[in-house]
Amino acid sequence: MRIGYFTNLYPKVSHSFIRREIQALERQGVDIARVAIRGWEEPLVDAADLAEREKTHYLLGRGLAGLLPACVRLLIQRPLAVIQALGAAIRLSKRSDKPLAYHLVYWAEACALVEWSRKAQIHRLHVHFGTNPAEVAMLARMLGGPRYSFTVHGPEEFDHPVELHLREKAAMAAQVVAISSYGRSQLYRWLDFKDWPKVEVVHCGLDASFTGSTADVPIPPAARIVCVGRLCEQKGQLLLVDAVRQLRDRGQVVELVLAGDGEMRPAIEDFIRHHGLEQQVTITGWINSERVRQEILAARLMVLASFAEGLPVVIMEAMALRRPVLTTSIAGIPELVRHEQDGWLVPAGDVEALADMIARAVATPDENLRLMGLAARERVLARHAIDTEAQKLRRLFEVQA
Repeated sequence: MRIGYFTNLYPKVSHSFIRREIQALERQGVDIARVAIRGWEEPLVDAADLAEREKTHYLLGRGLAGLLPACVRLLIQRPLAVIQALGAAIRLSKRSDKPLAYHLVYWAEACALVEWSRKAQIHRLHVHFGTNPAEVAMLARMLGGPRYSFTVHGPEEFDHPVELHLREKAAMAAQVVAISSYGRSQLYRWLDFKDWPKVEVVHCGLDASFTGSTADVPIPPAARIVCVGRLCEQKGQLLLVDAVRQLRDRGQVVELVLAGDGEMRPAIEDFIRHHGLEQQVTITGWINSERVRQEILAARLMVLASFAEGLPVVIMEAMALRRPVLTTSIAGIPELVRHEQDGWLVPAGDVEALADMIARAVATPDENLRLMGLAARERVLARHAIDTEAQKLRRLFEVQA
């Protein structure tokens, strides 16, 4: 059985968990072919991602015009199916937050995906994210393409379940995967109850670059914290920088490293300059996985002030490296992080509570932090080992073949 792994962008800096999942499945003997809508121009810093790019087929590799031959050929071969799928794409545009033109492109991409699936001898598609790739897979199924399943991460799918037609996508899917129990509960909210048995929980996993380390790197003495992630509104970095400002104004200096880049970077840099925080806050830009590892180990703890999440992989990475995590009590996070056992939880959006907890956490004695880090590692290894989670997926593929 050959599985086509399909997503919007692949590879992508912030989606290394997809690469880990694919490679873990391959280690278990699953034949995987990579396909994405686009991704050949995405800036990459990791050699593993660059290698994945070479293995990936891109539906838009030759632009929109490159989709037309597949549409014409399929129209000749299966005219009724093509017309029905086109009608479905038009219907899906009615309540969507994207105009009709986007859904017509999804239909054209579906034609190209069906043709590629036949040539690549794909028996099953697995899609990451319940957004446009899941619609393309659904339309491809209507066109005679392979059965599909998809993994829902959130928060986007749960912010716009009606506009994304989550119910319709799940109804045609063989399986729907949630990455946490919280995610499963949100799928139950929006799916027809007869499709609830299709929903399975498979966690995102960590590979040996994080789980295989046995070295206990000492807790650094400096009051240094790190936040890893795309610089955007939902990650809450602006509030995190404000918390550092509050602590400085109280006379407690904390060094913050923002490891990542994104659309909020100019606003964050303006805030840093306006409040004179250049000595306290550093932005690294995009960095590779080894540098992420180094930044986490160089900090006393990892902090994530998100307003909306699924279950961030970076939390798992920090815990695997024996660093406690201070984060917000949202979505699937409390399923992993236990307050004052292997980290700290604060209300999302409360900058004062965030500042207070940072002050408390960085002042925690080194030995206490070390013990919390050990508990964090044990917890994440028990719940998020990539080979264990990939085995769950492999069994789903086999049962639903």
